[in-house]
Amino acid sequence: MISVSTDKTKLDIPFIQNFLKDVYWAAGRTIEEVQTTIDSSFCFGIYLDDNQIGFCRVITDYVVFAYVMDVFIDENHRGKGYSSILINAMMTEPKLQEVKIWRLATSDAHFLYKKFGFNSLAYPEKMMEKVIKTS
Repeated sequence: MISVSTDKTKLDIPFIQNFLKDVYWAAGRTIEEVQTTIDSSFCFGIYLDDNQIGFCRVITDYVVFAYVMDVFIDENHRGKGYSSILINAMMTEPKLQEVKIWRLATSDAHFLYKKFGFNSLAYPEKMMEKVIKTS
């Protein structure tokens, strides 16, 4: 049975860190850094028979803005629609229904997010960023 939970005590932190440490957007992230990101975010775990198979988190003020990060489904469970279940749970979460602007960055999953109303930035020239390089 598939379930999605926002209960942070259910999250399998070693599982999350083991996945994130090898992906392009979070390469090298330590377990301590993963714990800090979880502590500072609204998190969703997706579970198959109570075993965690995926994760995502949202950084938000719950009214104006939400930024989606660290979305993944374990490689052994892809292609079964679980990412759509996870994103649907996030987008329909009652605590996030007042959010006006949602953003995310992805290199390879545009098709997934388009199903939930995400589009390219209308005015990308207005966006700025500051990236701190770490070695």
